This record gives sequence, C-alpha cells and structure tokens, in this order.
Amino acid sequence: MPDSLSPNCPSGIALFDLDGTLIAWDCQLLFRHFVVRREPWRRVFLLVFLAFLPLAGVLGAGGMKRVFHSYLWKVDSVKLACYAREFAASLMPSIYPELREKLENHRAQGHFLILASASPEFYVLEIGRALGFDLVLGTPIEFGAFFPDMENHKGAAKVERLERVLATEYFQNGKLQCCVGYTDSSADLPMLELCQAAVVVNPSPKLEAVAERLGWEILRPERPWKSRVGYAIRAIALLVGW
Repeated sequence: MPDSLSPNCPSGIALFDLDGTLIAWDCQLLFRHFVVRREPWRRVFLLVFLAFLPLAGVLGAGGMKRVFHSYLWKVDSVKLACYAREFAASLMPSIYPELREKLENHRAQGHFLILASASPEFYVLEIGRALGFDLVLGTPIEFGAFFPDMENHKGAAKVERLERVLATEYFQNGKLQCCVGYTDSSADLPMLELCQAAVVVNPSPKLEAVAERLGWEILRPERPWKSRVGYAIRAIALLVGW
C-alpha cells in the first residue's frame, strides 16, 4: 500500500459491504421480516413476488428487487423512516464481532469509513449512522408506484457511484488511496479493484480462490446457521414473517 494519501485525504480508507459482510443475512430479507411482523397483512405481497419468480431471468436482479419491494406499497413515509431507525438499532447486536473490531481499528487510525451496500439506501443510511460510517451508499428507491423505482447499487454500480461522490484527490491511478475493501461476494470484485488490500468474509469457493491468488485476508466468522438446510428453513421463516 502507498505510504500516504494525497493532500486533503484521510490517512486511509476502509470500504465495507453490508449484507453477508458485516452481518450474516441479507438486510432486504431482514427488513421485510421487521415490517411484516408489525403489519402482518403485508404477507400477501409474498404472492406477488412468487408469481414473478418464473420471470427472474428476464427481469434480472434489479427487476426482481422492484417486485420484492412491492410489500412496502403505500407505507407512510414517516412510518417508514421510523421503521428504518428502529431496524438499524435492532441490527447492532448482529454485527459480526470480528468485523466490528476491524471497523473500530480503522476508526482509531482516523480512516475514512465507507459503507457501500446493494440494500435500500433509506435504511442503510440509518445502519451506517449507527455504526459511525463517514459515507453511506445504498440502492436509492423512489416509492409511489406498486413496483418502486430504483437503481440497483450492485457490482460496477458501486464503483461508478464512488467515483461520482468522492473527490478526485481520493484516487490515484484509478484506485482509492490506502484503501482496504471488505466483502463476502464476488459481485463486489469491481469494488475491490479500487482497493490496495482486501478482506473477504465467509467467501464462496470462487471468491476464496481469488483471495488466495491475490493474498487477501480471509475471515470466517460464525454464521447463525449450521447447514444449508438450517439456512433455508430460517430464510423461509424470515420471508413469511414468522
């Protein structure tokens, strides 16, 4: 890594993914569960999502994300903001201790902390605030239509947005200066290309192979499930609001 950043830059940068990285679960699933437990009638929107599943190959991840978030149709904006704050607070005990320690070490060194997630920005912002991030980016969502409008903040989209919002002084030769990236997903490989070093969390075989080839650190915090069957059962329970 470079010894120092350009003038007007922090002493280092730490760039974190959220889902599967700081916490075990996908926040989109957790937030749906959080809302449906408070408004049980919204379980009916699961039928809409299931009806569109055969079209997933046509709609793509972004289109299916719009369909999935139909369960938030007509939620009052004030109530939604309140849910976001309460949800963020409820997540804090679920942050992986190993990743919390990494985050606090970066903070102690005065590093600029960035949270870049594909989950909806309206509650990712609250999670980022609770964890003390300096910059928080997620998927912007515009509610109103039954299927809300959004720009899926995933993969290369994270890189494009970071390049838009960060000052040019933060970059040198196409990379963020003195930056360490954290993720669990190979979808974030474009984001990690911005970093001088990386830490992967419970990686897939594909991501693990990349990490080993490039000498990245690998963390394996304990997940709250013991098997794929256990994961599937819990994921279904979260999805239906049990």
